[in-house]
Amino acid sequence: MRPPAAPAPPLLDVLGASWALGAPVVGVAWDGDVAGFGLGDGSLALGRAEWDGAPRLEPVEGGTRLTQGASPPPPMVRSRVHDGACLSIAALADGGFLSGGDDGALAVTTTQGDSAARECHPGRWVDLVAAGSAGWNAASIGRTVHLSGAGARQVELPALVTALAFDATGTRLAMAHYHGVTLWSEDAPPVRLATPGCPLSLAWSPDGSIIVCGLQENALHGWRLADVPDGLNGKAGGDIEMGGYPGQPRSLAFSAGGGTLATSGSPRVVCWAFDPPVAGSMPVECGLPSSRLPVCQVAYHPTHPLIAAGYHNGAVLLCQPGSDDVLFVRGSGGGSVTALSWSSDGLRLAIGTQSGEAALVALPLLLFRLPTSHSGQRSSAP
Repeated sequence: MRPPAAPAPPLLDVLGASWALGAPVVGVAWDGDVAGFGLGDGSLALGRAEWDGAPRLEPVEGGTRLTQGASPPPPMVRSRVHDGACLSIAALADGGFLSGGDDGALAVTTTQGDSAARECHPGRWVDLVAAGSAGWNAASIGRTVHLSGAGARQVELPALVTALAFDATGTRLAMAHYHGVTLWSEDAPPVRLATPGCPLSLAWSPDGSIIVCGLQENALHGWRLADVPDGLNGKAGGDIEMGGYPGQPRSLAFSAGGGTLATSGSPRVVCWAFDPPVAGSMPVECGLPSSRLPVCQVAYHPTHPLIAAGYHNGAVLLCQPGSDDVLFVRGSGGGSVTALSWSSDGLRLAIGTQSGEAALVALPLLLFRLPTSHSGQRSSAP
């Protein structure tokens, strides 16, 4: 009788690298092929998924061939940026990384690790930062959002800011706060959308027609913005409500075509159809179910119907809506996944954990049996 085949090792073990940084990872962002990790000790760590002598996956007749790495990954470039904890990080449109800290500093760090404070607010915390593709940047301090770009602006909100997100054009900013989401754009007055509770996360559809927030009350709330009147300060006719979560959906990600929204907050990844959203529709799930702790991070591939899911036990896997097939990127252990992000070309995945591990793995598309797709619809399994 033939013994069962040994399980394949996680992709990180054969195609990637990890570094023990000694401080929790609070966020990650990509500038080209450089990943910047914001850390709880106030530093930023910068690294690449490829290096001279890294393992490679190459196409051969009938499949692929793995070339083992000839040399270990180099140390990450690490810069002390904040005199306390780094609280948030984003990649700037013109290069480098923007970070906020509990020292009141809003800092810019280059991909070489050089850092300088852009603003300083002594005695305050720069809780959240966001960077838009059009050159506008945002930072929240308490109830105030500071915007810089083509001039400087400030937006005062009715409560503490809990999430920031620019749309794909970089010209509109969503700001979440208790009982609402306020939308800002350069040439129009702010629009306030009411929520039934406290939003903790935000996601724009790629075409900017829909915005969804994850609520502290274990649910989602969204809006079709075409149905929102200008200047509305209340409930919109295009409200979308989705519930039934056992936990808080703190991580949200739309597919490249906007047809699917993937969310955390459940033992498996929960995916909602948005093509178009239909009242009373039920979600589909993917990924492996966690027996105790739910999925805590999701990241949709920028071009293909492939979701990276991070779990509270440290595992990271790839899955597809409506499929039970999975591919492990990282095994369990080492603290919950706190940061998960694809590079803009979809060829690299960055992972950060509560225990202070930063990981980068190169994932060439030849690894997956996936046709070119921008629809967000299901294709063959990984």
